[in-house]
Amino acid sequence: MRKAVALDGKGVIHVVEGPQPEPKPGEVLVEMRASAISPGTELGGVKGRRENPSDAPPRVFGYGNAGVVKGFGEGTEGLYELDQPVACMGGGYAEHATWCAVPINMCVPIPTGVSFEAAAFTCLAATALHAVRRGEVVLGQHVAVFGLGPVGQFALQLARVGGAHVLGLDRLANRLEVATACGAHRVVNNTTEDPVAVAAEFTRGYGLDVGILAFGGEGTAALNQAYQMMKLAPDTHRWGNIVAVGGVKVQAHLAAGLGNVDLRSSARPGPGYHDKAWEHGDHYPDVFVEWTTKRNLEECLQFMAQKRLLVEPMITHRGPISEAPELCEELISRPDSAIGVILLPD
Repeated sequence: MRKAVALDGKGVIHVVEGPQPEPKPGEVLVEMRASAISPGTELGGVKGRRENPSDAPPRVFGYGNAGVVKGFGEGTEGLYELDQPVACMGGGYAEHATWCAVPINMCVPIPTGVSFEAAAFTCLAATALHAVRRGEVVLGQHVAVFGLGPVGQFALQLARVGGAHVLGLDRLANRLEVATACGAHRVVNNTTEDPVAVAAEFTRGYGLDVGILAFGGEGTAALNQAYQMMKLAPDTHRWGNIVAVGGVKVQAHLAAGLGNVDLRSSARPGPGYHDKAWEHGDHYPDVFVEWTTKRNLEECLQFMAQKRLLVEPMITHRGPISEAPELCEELISRPDSAIGVILLPD
């Protein structure tokens, strides 16, 4: 029997029970030790469901956890040891549940020194890493991250790991405090400071090279603000890359309206995710597809082991899976105090 967290059409969160899953070919059975809730992707639509409820039944959700291998599907014997700690990801696989069946390319070994709680955030970290790669961040550049939820916090840290000068922007004081604790060079509360003026000072007049929009919902104002912060050429055109990693919606005037700024989308943690054959063991040629989802997961875990990617300052709440409705409500109703929430076995 397994316990799992589910969301219904009325926006009510449940803890449901069901049979323990059987791993299919190319999958391993994992017993969960920690599961990380994504406040944006997983819970961002809850208020909308509550305002416009439907009769949709509870549906299990979650896509990032960590645990130990307890069983093997066909073709996976010998790839992992029994009880080996692994970080797992994937919607429909690494759910908020006590037991999960996860494809072999969607789980990676946890290195020594990384806790289950930290490893549960690996999917969100890899999503941020892919966004930083999409921005083509170069040593010494100036990078601003708009929105400092978990993905934004990771993007800020990873850009710093890559040698960039990093600026974090948010409206919530607790997120700015966490960003500072995790190594941000400068943070801005954009309700009390002028981000454009701060960016001009922070970049020593050079302007931003990369902006990362790491939040969901309406983002046109943030895009326009990021544009005004980008580096400016003598011909009045601005240059740089703006990457959208959250489910943000923007209206943009292209061509002359956006100058020579590249507006880029960053989808998920990298190539491979949602390719069922790849997830279950197929491989892309490394020489052509270097940074797959699996490799991005591995790299993030290495950064965690090396203490260059910090997770603990982000964890504000933790508790047993039986308390999932209350813990999720912290993220939904009290984002000014909750950032990283971990579910643990009862």
